[in-house]
This record gives sequence, C-alpha cells and structure tokens, in this order.
Amino acid sequence: MIRSRAAVLLVAMLAGTSAAAQPPRSQPPRPRAPLPTTTVPPDQPKPNKARLFPPQDLGLLEPPDRDQWQKPDQIMDALLIAEGSVVAEVGAGGGWFTPWLSRRVGPNGRIYAEDIQTQMIEEIVRRVRRENLSNVVPVLGTPQDPRLPDGLDAVLIVNSYHELEDPADPQAVVTLFKNIARSLKSQGRVGVVDFTAGAGGPGPSADERVDPQTVIKTAAEAGLQLIKREAVQPFEYLLAFGKP
Repeated sequence: MIRSRAAVLLVAMLAGTSAAAQPPRSQPPRPRAPLPTTTVPPDQPKPNKARLFPPQDLGLLEPPDRDQWQKPDQIMDALLIAEGSVVAEVGAGGGWFTPWLSRRVGPNGRIYAEDIQTQMIEEIVRRVRRENLSNVVPVLGTPQDPRLPDGLDAVLIVNSYHELEDPADPQAVVTLFKNIARSLKSQGRVGVVDFTAGAGGPGPSADERVDPQTVIKTAAEAGLQLIKREAVQPFEYLLAFGKP
C-alpha cells in the first residue's frame, strides 16, 4: 500500500514537471528584446543636471498633436534618411522620434537613440520593447561624446540643442559636434531642429530658445558647413550640416 501511494505520488510529480516544461499553446509570442545598450565608463564627466529636461515630465513632450507640428517626414526628407540608412538621434529623450526613424530606415537600417540621462535610456528601452523596434540601439553617451559608431548617414538633434550647451564650458558643445562629425560618412548630414524665437506655440520659454546663427557658428567651429536651412512650420526651423 505504501509503495502504491509512493508510485502515484511520483507519477504526479513527473506529470507536473512535464506540464510546466511545456508553455501553453495559446501563449502569444514575446516581442523581440532590444539590442544591447552601450554604457558609460565611471570616469566619464557627469552631465549638468540643471540644464537637462527632467525625466518625470516626459509626458509634456508627447502631446497628441506633436506629429502635426513636428513634421517628422519633412525633417527626415531634408536629411536624406531612407530605407537602409544608419542614423543616430542625439538627445533622444524618451524616444518620441525614434519610431518614426525606425520605420523610415526599415529592417535593413539601424537607429542609435542616444541620451546622457540613464532615466531617458530606460524609457527608450521600454518604448523599443513596447513597439517591437528591432533596429534600434539605445546609447548612453556623455555631454561631450555621444559614443556613436562610424559610418552614419545622418545625425538628428531635435528640440534639445539648448540642453547641449554648458555655460561653464562653452567649448563642450563644439567638442560634441566634432565627435558627431567623426561618425558621419563623407556625405552624411547633421540635422538640428529647434524652436524659433519668441514664446508662441509649444517648446521652452523664450530665453531658452536658440538663435539659428548660434548653431551655425558652433557647427562651423566643429568643421561642419551649412547645407540647408528651412522652416518647419509653424514653430520650428531646421538646419542641415555636412562635411566640407
């Protein structure tokens, strides 16, 4: 009798193990995990948090009408971003623009979504997983080095130039642009999109908005020349730079 009970117990245990080893047939497939995130060595300079957008306010950057005034297709067209392009987004924040870039370059392209705040990178990773963006690589950069690979077709900086500037080190943003330029292909482009002067529409306060000539001067110091300048109506401007 004892042996019989033991045998029954053993069979039940084996059956339970077998059942646990087999996932339910109705279980949906898991989305593909994001590509590895690069990290910053501990000896790298820390960002000046006072000038950075607070991660807890990311919702303010994603109003439902942003795609209407941000004009992502116009911006990507100006930078010649196409299927198969390799593109970096510097200062990507929570990654609002990242899915637009990901869809444009397609499965044969690659997007490097860079930011210097760990919380922003974590949000990008969540977005990548949520939207199953298999061609996006989150990159944790530094204030002066976005730590991008070589061979980029385009680098995009959207609504974040004022955060790149460091009053304590005016040359920091020039160094950043030099590092960006080194990552570009010979015909690659750098696009800076920011808000026009004044306090109308969305965007930062009037005193935080950057004059286009300031950006052009910084790019020139970094060895980049202006290729194109156009309005992104009704609130922004676009500057496209390239190597001489």
